Amino acid sequence: MKPAPFAYAAPRSLDEALLLVEEHADDGKVLAGGQSLLPVLNFRLAQPAVLIDLNRVPGLDDLAADGAVLRTGAMVRQRRLERDATVARMTPLLAETLPHVAHPQIRNRGTVGGSLAHADPAAELPAVAVALEARLLLQRRGGERWVPAAEFYTGLFTTALEPGELLTAIEWPTLPPGTGWAFEEVARRHGDYAQVGLAALVRIEGERCAAARLVFLAVGHGPLVATRAAAALVGQRPDEEALAAAAAAARAEVQPVDDVHASADFKRHLAGVVTLRALRRAFARARERAA
Repeated sequence: MKPAPFAYAAPRSLDEALLLVEEHADDGKVLAGGQSLLPVLNFRLAQPAVLIDLNRVPGLDDLAADGAVLRTGAMVRQRRLERDATVARMTPLLAETLPHVAHPQIRNRGTVGGSLAHADPAAELPAVAVALEARLLLQRRGGERWVPAAEFYTGLFTTALEPGELLTAIEWPTLPPGTGWAFEEVARRHGDYAQVGLAALVRIEGERCAAARLVFLAVGHGPLVATRAAAALVGQRPDEEALAAAAAAARAEVQPVDDVHASADFKRHLAGVVTLRALRRAFARARERAA
């Protein structure tokens, strides 16, 4: 299929882009990498009157380290993040996750901001942003606001973006000492949509777990923070018994539904599988970083 007819705008400054986004809040769509949007247009699931192309806007593809925070412009390509040594050093969970995002051809064009704003519940980057407690910069003409990633996702394919706003940058905090990380997902083939995925962070003090943050993808209407599974770990020695208890809590906590990829029951089973796999690696890394 082909998209419905639309007008095309290619702003060359952020001010021009924000003006267009405001003017076409009701009938426009923003084009970043286009890897999610173009199929939607081709199937005519969306029929915007105007397509606003951000690829010529300077500054939106900046990548910089500022103290304990990595700041990425919304138009930074996923493949660039995947290969960047600073990203691997400062936010290793993000670097580990990116090879799971679709295929290299997709990541060559796909942008970090486009994936976050699209809010696909099976996407990897929203779950990682919530796990890392990233902040998203939403700008409009005459103002801006920072929104925590956990508050950005409000439902199925819906976000806190208001009419006239544009996601322009993301801040990713670095991991404190003693923190381990892991990303796990199960898909029918590498690059396919995940049946279940998990971004995990754990911190140890001495021989016990001091904090844990587990965020699932593809088991609900958006990134799911598994608070009960994390609580099962805190204060415990991270042995196999504790990890199994966390996996059992995760199976009970996720909220999957049947879809073309897997049944809800199978997804619950997979939630336990990825929890065990991720926690084993995350705690091993935490011990190395605490040594």
